[in-house]
Amino acid sequence: MDDSLTVFRQAPDTGWRKSWAAADPRIDALREQTIITEDPRYSRDFYDPEKRSSSNAVQVFFTDGTSTPKVEVEYPIGHPRRRSEVMPVLKQKFEASLGRHYPPVQRSRILKLVENAEMFERTAVHEFVDMLVI
Repeated sequence: MDDSLTVFRQAPDTGWRKSWAAADPRIDALREQTIITEDPRYSRDFYDPEKRSSSNAVQVFFTDGTSTPKVEVEYPIGHPRRRSEVMPVLKQKFEASLGRHYPPVQRSRILKLVENAEMFERTAVHEFVDMLVI
């Protein structure tokens, strides 16, 4: 996904594994120039049951010898320790996805149901699936 972000300057909400990115020759050219190294601390912290971090870092080195600062993230936005931060982002992505596929009235019905945990849990699976039929 990082290569797609670098080439396209955005994280497409259509999914990063789509063929539009895979077919772009700039992605392969970037991958050929990419060197990945393991930081043993990241692996150790991933397997540490007290941390279970998903650390990553990126730094770009240019052919003229300059480089960007190293950017390191120990707990990315999707990590369980950051659940409260990710929920608004996930909700926004879910609403945008519904907006691309469903008319406004149907989208509102689906949102109303999934935003109410008690009502959602009482809904039979077949009733929910029926709501998703266009």
